[in-house]
Amino acid sequence: MPALPAAREVRLRLLSVLTCPHCGDRLALDEGVVRCAGRHSFDIARQGYVGLLTGNVRGGSADTADMVRARSAFLGAGHYDPLTRELARTVASLCPADGTLLDAGAGTGHYLAAALDVLPGAVGLGLDASKFALRQAARAHPRAWAATWDVWRPLPVRSGSVDVVLNVFAPRNGEEFHRVLRPGGALVVVTPTARHLAGLRESLGLLTVDADKEDRLRRTLGDRFAPDGSATHEYTVGLPAADVENLVLMGPSARHVTPEELRSRIARLDLPLSVTVSCRVSVFRPL
Repeated sequence: MPALPAAREVRLRLLSVLTCPHCGDRLALDEGVVRCAGRHSFDIARQGYVGLLTGNVRGGSADTADMVRARSAFLGAGHYDPLTRELARTVASLCPADGTLLDAGAGTGHYLAAALDVLPGAVGLGLDASKFALRQAARAHPRAWAATWDVWRPLPVRSGSVDVVLNVFAPRNGEEFHRVLRPGGALVVVTPTARHLAGLRESLGLLTVDADKEDRLRRTLGDRFAPDGSATHEYTVGLPAADVENLVLMGPSARHVTPEELRSRIARLDLPLSVTVSCRVSVFRPL
């Protein structure tokens, strides 16, 4: 029997993880769609992601096309590369080389792709509510696939089927993360510290990091997970005007300032702007 094409083989492996969001049945690959035995079918977009999400997404929660463009440009400039490498090393220490990763709130697939690069036999599924982000996530890595989904909802993922759940600057559904992880699996969460982008926030009058973020993280995970170590990664980058603009427009602050006002504020800065990147990579084990 001839070898399966790489992309098809990856999809078949990940279809053993995915379930129908309507009935919970397993999904099978067909021409241009995935479908379950109950005849629920979901289109595969020409960009490669599968459209599982039905109904309305929480208002304002999905990244817009402009936010995704800004994120792609900023991440492509390499300013988060040290953090990305540390995250990939952490995931690699927790996941079997041929394991399965789930990136909940995957965005463009940037962090999932980095983790797959250091796990040569692993496959990864990215879930996100933004079709604009998933157009990139579906092509972020040869061993990745992506699907539209609202992480706040019950995940369309089989119970006990995932080795590592990855959650980077994204909503956390502790109950569902616990359900989909295999025994011995791990949840890896990346959160900003209070120092993250502090100089930028002060200079541009942007949203601040919630001081209770770590406490809220643990409350979200409840008694389903036990902490298994964390490390803070902090360094400084010098950002020219274009990268400052992209950094702001790729996140939640983009909803609170117009591009014109942002450019006006940036024009008053002493550039390149020295900005602190400070994030915590935390590992949790399911109880």
